[in-house]
Amino acid sequence: MCGAVVNCVNIRLNAETIAFLLDHSMAEVVMVDQEFFTLAEESLKIVAERKKQEFRLPILLVVGDPTCNPKSLQYALRHGATEYEEFLKTGDPEFNWKPPKDEWQSIALGYTSGTTSSPKGVVLHHRGAYLMALSVAMVWGMPEGAIYLWTLPMFHCNGWCYTWALAALCGTSICLRQVSTKAIYTGIAKQGVTHFCAAPVVMNNLINAPASETFLPLPRVVNVMLAGAAPTPSLLAALSIRGFRVTHTYGLSETYGPSTVCAWKPEWDNLPLEERSLLHCRQGIRYTALEGLDVVDPKTMAPVPADGKSYGEIVMRGNAVMKGYLKNPKANAEAFAHGWYHSGDLGVKHPDGYIEVKDRMKDIIISGGENISTLEIEKVLYMHPDVLEASVVARADERWGESPCAFVTLKESADSSDEAALAGNIMKFCRERMPGYWVPKSVIFGPLPKTATGKIKKHELRAKAKELGPVKKSRM
Repeated sequence: MCGAVVNCVNIRLNAETIAFLLDHSMAEVVMVDQEFFTLAEESLKIVAERKKQEFRLPILLVVGDPTCNPKSLQYALRHGATEYEEFLKTGDPEFNWKPPKDEWQSIALGYTSGTTSSPKGVVLHHRGAYLMALSVAMVWGMPEGAIYLWTLPMFHCNGWCYTWALAALCGTSICLRQVSTKAIYTGIAKQGVTHFCAAPVVMNNLINAPASETFLPLPRVVNVMLAGAAPTPSLLAALSIRGFRVTHTYGLSETYGPSTVCAWKPEWDNLPLEERSLLHCRQGIRYTALEGLDVVDPKTMAPVPADGKSYGEIVMRGNAVMKGYLKNPKANAEAFAHGWYHSGDLGVKHPDGYIEVKDRMKDIIISGGENISTLEIEKVLYMHPDVLEASVVARADERWGESPCAFVTLKESADSSDEAALAGNIMKFCRERMPGYWVPKSVIFGPLPKTATGKIKKHELRAKAKELGPVKKSRM
């Protein structure tokens, strides 16, 4: 209401990265929870050292929380911060509020998730925020008074606009200091949670959680909006069996979060579970607020045939697309070439008009001249009984140029005493379910690096694959 632009910062970033965001965004007010004050303080010191005489300390506000150690609040107050509630008391009741001059005025700034090397500042406008807040509630069919659990970080695309949508619905927000399977099941069982959003990795952990952390069967149908990465059919099937009603959406930071939805069709109800799940894992059709959505040849911009086979880039335009990247004209020119926002995602368009993401353009594997979708391989890997998480990247191959390299996190129940034998078993499992040249030529076991929103950091896995060197004498 004062014309400011909100920038929610990821508290899981290190001080160096946060310093970059504070400097790049030209932050004038920094509001921080008492638990994270020292992180903000360290970040501001880094900015001050870089800017020297040019540095101007932002207004520093600390939000107190009785559940935190009181010493952290006392420390903040001794080191230049003002307590938020006390700051409000100094306000002017006659202040002249400044509504937006027009609907295209900036409302929020967010930074891309870090699955690529350097974050870009995404500038969002009032028109898009208003229309997307309405759209996310309508697409999900959220009722008045919905009880929403914040498993999705609010710093990620402003919580996919649910920060605003819940206010419009008179809904209840239940916030978590730390997301865990037990906290989610507890919220469902004891706090009446009806809705929450999550990435597939969060839901995968839910269905594989030990009995001591779960409350099953669920006391009611729980609505889950799934986005952030392409879910596997096996995950969707498992969630359906456990009583979660999944709405599968797709989008980016640049499109206010979800901007397409795999809208359920009544005729799918009578299909076998596996077939329903295959249809449901597609990314679907555009949101109400998105004017244009297509899959095109990125060079000619000609739409690809709706045959479910022809690859193209997913492009968007309309009210649900950002204003642009902050102070980055080169990235803006590339992103908005030919009047469309280019997602960087490769996909296909099915005969029913639904789109399906096949891979990131930079993640596609070219082996012996053939394109291989890493997502298609990952779908099969997740079907293996010992696999908890999986991600596939390209690895140099002396014979084929590139071949698939699978990084796998095993379930606790898996016997990992002989990793070579287990890797061979996984390759055999894949060979029975996919073309031979798709089968991973190498399988690496261990935890997968993730962003704060649960996306797997494939750029780190690509770096690890590069360190391994090329595959020797690979055969199809």
